[in-house]
Amino acid sequence: MKTSRLSAVSKLFAAVAIAAGALSLGWSGSAAAATEPARKATVVLVHGAFAESASWNGVIARLQAKGYPVIAVANPLHSVKGDSDYVADIVEHTQGPVILVGHSYGGAVISNAVHGQSNVKALVYVAAFAPEKGETAIELSGRFPGGSLGPTLAPPVKLKDGSVDLYIQQDKFPAQFAADVPAKEAALMAATQRPIAEAALKEASGEPAWKTLPSWFIYGSADKNIPEAALKFMADRAGSRETVDIKGASHVVMVSHPDKVAALIEDAAKATAQ
Repeated sequence: MKTSRLSAVSKLFAAVAIAAGALSLGWSGSAAAATEPARKATVVLVHGAFAESASWNGVIARLQAKGYPVIAVANPLHSVKGDSDYVADIVEHTQGPVILVGHSYGGAVISNAVHGQSNVKALVYVAAFAPEKGETAIELSGRFPGGSLGPTLAPPVKLKDGSVDLYIQQDKFPAQFAADVPAKEAALMAATQRPIAEAALKEASGEPAWKTLPSWFIYGSADKNIPEAALKFMADRAGSRETVDIKGASHVVMVSHPDKVAALIEDAAKATAQ
């Protein structure tokens, strides 16, 4: 009888110990989950015409320092549809939330690159086109005074497939494209510029993503590729959450003002974080 009582007491203590342990594990697991930092969005950067991925270097360094994963896409610059599909494929294979950022013609690309992907949380336009359905880049830039790109273009390069590539003349590149960038850096940019297919600038946009996603805009008042008035018009039309107009800045604000561009991207990421 005594042995039976001792056995019962031992079993009771064992059960209490197991329960206490389970509660302890459950509490610590919940605490760990509660304190685990939210995953930061991946920033996908899409360059535009007459530029390349390295134009984002200053922005990338600042975002990476804040812990943001970054992908600088090598935009083909062949067609709005083809380039947008290319970016959409990259977004589809990116885990977690995504902030899409486009510069110049890259804005038309990100506007058309969201094909129902639920992980795209925001659009950031950096001196970029935000076309309405049916609009073209050439139409938008020509609708407002102040642009001077046309006379600075080099003779078109006709390719064997019948397409035509456009470049900016290297000696005119700094003043036209990067007037607020140090001369040596602007000369390097001129030499490494990527051409854009002429047809891409004349291709109509599809239904733009800025109608369903929040957007942020940043541009310079001295932009000679896309007039300031055009950029403001597109920002207002898209219902921009925040618009930054940098006085005296050129078309490549991500090169001349990487701090401000990175800060706006981070604002978009924080505002749409879940």
